[in-house]
Amino acid sequence: MIVRQGKYTLKLTSQPSIIGNAAVAGKTEGEGPLKNEFDRIFSDDTLGESSFEKAESALQREAILRALDKAEKTPSDIDYILAGDLLNQCIGTSFGIREFGIPFLGLYGACSTMALSLGLASVLVEAQAAQTAIASTSSHYCSAERQFRQPLEYGGQRPQTAQRTATAAGASVVSAHCPNKPSVSAVTFGKIMDLGIKDSNNMGAAMAPAASETIFAFFDDTATTPDDYDLILTGDLGKVGASLLLDLLKKDHGIDLRRHHADCGLLLYDAEKQDVHAGGSGCGCAGSVFNSYILRRLQNGELKRVLLVATGALMSATSALQGESIPSIAHAVLVETPQQQPLGGKS
Repeated sequence: MIVRQGKYTLKLTSQPSIIGNAAVAGKTEGEGPLKNEFDRIFSDDTLGESSFEKAESALQREAILRALDKAEKTPSDIDYILAGDLLNQCIGTSFGIREFGIPFLGLYGACSTMALSLGLASVLVEAQAAQTAIASTSSHYCSAERQFRQPLEYGGQRPQTAQRTATAAGASVVSAHCPNKPSVSAVTFGKIMDLGIKDSNNMGAAMAPAASETIFAFFDDTATTPDDYDLILTGDLGKVGASLLLDLLKKDHGIDLRRHHADCGLLLYDAEKQDVHAGGSGCGCAGSVFNSYILRRLQNGELKRVLLVATGALMSATSALQGESIPSIAHAVLVETPQQQPLGGKS
């Protein structure tokens, strides 16, 4: 049963479970600190395809197939697939999954898509509108650079506030509650925030306010504090955005997140050895880190309660050229081990 908790949060009382998950990554991501966490690392970022866009499709397809295999499911067992990416009309996803024959709910949440797809898939299963659903997403450094900035051949220099779009994909298979699997127990879908940031090379600054508001809304609705969680994991704020988030929560809401916060954009790469400037970004950043390193630690009991807060910049190449600011959003999904006591909260 779905119960509205407070103003924004949906409590999923039966706790749908993630029964299979997978993450795959490109060469640079496979050289980072999480290299041993991924299901597959591709040494060639083209994946043998004729374009970077086709490579991204292959990346997401690979993650989905591996997640299905772990869940001991086939495409015919799946009621819906909820997925998206950064490319125009989400072609990375639609071309990647067209062979599966699964009803498709295409999503665009920019880099927040992993939390958006996982939250919606869990709601569908909780409402018994689906028995089993897939949540997935992907991004590719080369396809994103070509769409949002300049062709790689241009060789433009990026400022230190810029982040590297992850060449990676992640997928979760969500089904009815399974006692020995991590489960989704609450979801908060965020609202658009726009403080007038226009610099597409400083996405962290644009997205931090959305992350702050969604995290505060979740804490307020559930009457909890950071100490109730092992980890509050943001999607891809990077170095600049993560620092701003901590400052905003402290200044605006009196919440000190420092002991409990980590960011996928900072976990994915080695800042000392890899030239990624402010860290990682892209749908595949949160998608791959969550579906590898984080879910493994939840599965083995190292973590018991994780709040995934993936953030997204809702811009396009056109809006940037027209001088528009960058609206942003953040969605929160609470993932727990089955032994956890339920959270409190407002009625």
